Amino acid sequence: MRIALAQIRSGTDPAANLELVTRYTREAAADGAALVLFPEATMCRFGVPLAPVAEPLDGRWADGVRAVARETGITVVAGMFCPSGDGRVTNTLIASGPGADAHYDKIHLYDAFGFAESKTVAPGSEPVVIDVNGVKVGLTLCYDVRFPELYLELADRGAQLITVHASWGTGAGKLDQWTLLARARAIDTTAVVAAVDQAYPGDEIAALGPTGVGGSLVASALGEIVQAAGAEPQLVVTDIDLDAAARARETIAVLRNRTPFAKAQSTA
Repeated sequence: MRIALAQIRSGTDPAANLELVTRYTREAAADGAALVLFPEATMCRFGVPLAPVAEPLDGRWADGVRAVARETGITVVAGMFCPSGDGRVTNTLIASGPGADAHYDKIHLYDAFGFAESKTVAPGSEPVVIDVNGVKVGLTLCYDVRFPELYLELADRGAQLITVHASWGTGAGKLDQWTLLARARAIDTTAVVAAVDQAYPGDEIAALGPTGVGGSLVASALGEIVQAAGAEPQLVVTDIDLDAAARARETIAVLRNRTPFAKAQSTA
């Protein structure tokens, strides 16, 4: 299966960012990708008020994503913001393509490193797996990657590929943590992990909040880095070996052999 990771640098204009989605999706389709992944906050970068730009899932921005998915015939997953009904927004992934029209609301909010996402963002609650050409793909957002139980749940639901869409914060050791966490979640689940981040926006914008460090990567089910990007905008196109992932899942057998402690204690 060929996939593409669109490491873009979102601005504050949703229309301009939708143009980026259109351009990179067309490039991914021309390169033979069945799936193209865009970062968290593709619709609008962090560091500005999000409520004024938020739109419903049947709004103009989401329909624009659907339109380019229809045009190219591939599945597009991109980060946007939707009104939550309580004055906040949801940090949402929209997924659109052949056989897919779904969304995922970020479950784990980034109340860490001095940033309080929950002040402006309402949490989601339901893990999401979509189908891309018969491949089960689990969807996650940024801070989710620090919570392995979500990834295990997605693997239990059959995910062979798990995506991480991020606008990662800068700081000492943060890029190393991003890489390590993506590889660790691949090892935890014996799934391929495709982790796409915002490109580094420069020091001035980076000081406003979590706005990306680059370093998008694909990790095999054994945690090996298959391909990775630098800090600048880039379209990473790579073939993932799902047969090798299936062999790893069967051979290492961590999903089959793990003990669900809460369940074991409740039946003791």
